Amino acid sequence: MFSYFLNKLGYSFFTLFGVVTVVFILFNILPGDPARMMLDQNENSEQLALIKKKYGFDQPVLNQYFYYLNDLSPLSFHKTQNDHYTFYTEEKYGGNVLFSTKKYDVVLKTPYLRESFQKNGKKVTDIILHTLPSTVVLAVLSIVIALLIGVVLGVLSALNANSLFDRLIALISTLGMSVPSFFSAILFAWIFGYVLHNYTGLNMTGSLYEVDDFGEGTHLALKNAILPAVVLGIRPLGVVIQLMRNSLLEVLNQEYIRTARAKGLSTYKITTKHALKNAMNPVVTAMSGWFASMLAGAVFVEYIFGWNGLGKEIVDALNNLDLPVIMGSVIVVATTFVVITILVDLIYAYLDPRIKLK
Repeated sequence: MFSYFLNKLGYSFFTLFGVVTVVFILFNILPGDPARMMLDQNENSEQLALIKKKYGFDQPVLNQYFYYLNDLSPLSFHKTQNDHYTFYTEEKYGGNVLFSTKKYDVVLKTPYLRESFQKNGKKVTDIILHTLPSTVVLAVLSIVIALLIGVVLGVLSALNANSLFDRLIALISTLGMSVPSFFSAILFAWIFGYVLHNYTGLNMTGSLYEVDDFGEGTHLALKNAILPAVVLGIRPLGVVIQLMRNSLLEVLNQEYIRTARAKGLSTYKITTKHALKNAMNPVVTAMSGWFASMLAGAVFVEYIFGWNGLGKEIVDALNNLDLPVIMGSVIVVATTFVVITILVDLIYAYLDPRIKLK
């Protein structure tokens, strides 16, 4: 068990290291000067030089890469003198100095994703922490919708294999997997948020929190999550139906299920007590990937519905070439994907006792 987790952590480390490297390379070969982006229209040569020195843009690309790794690492190294951007420890990181030498401090800190180019130097971490919860709420609701409906329809489809009902469900799931999310978002927003607004009470746009009528604060508006959550859940719903159907049919044909039938157990008891648990393995695996991808895949859906989440923030950052926000968001999504993958491995092993953690 212990060696298994060490192996997983090792693979995860190298995966994230590769993501960080690719992200850094991609955004550093883009045309444009980050220092000029930060100054916008107020550029002068003196301010430009100060910005480049403060953020390390005056250094060779390889040095900037090591500075970026140093920023992201929980354990980082810094000069004791505050003579350069990357070594100004206290203000930038707020970390704890573990020990010091004559020239360097070794600092324990949270990963530093730098500052936004466009939002008055606001920390990228703060921006992501402000928007990520809304996207997580949307992703969780979408997965719940997909699982609750998809598992039920998949089980019914498997128990009625090759019937008219089975073919109808297969058609619906295929359509759900084929229709692009942005098209579904526009269609659902128009039909349920505009045409049928008087009946549904739903709006075309809205976020998790809305400003009160008198502008004195905000209140939770969960109804605004219904349409974007349903739209995001359509494609994974189609996947869950097909996976659940095929997996359950395979399990129902195994030897121990035939033994259970020979003992006189009912179809309901065989399905719920013996077959369903093992048939859920591919569904759980697929949903782990879908959940992580939703954090990035919600971009267009959030933008169309005006949902103030990480996806909408990424679109705004792309429009403004706010590179630190884009890079930080990609790294956060990748980290989330890795963490979820490890957790799913544990769930997978629990659902199928035949799997041994080595």
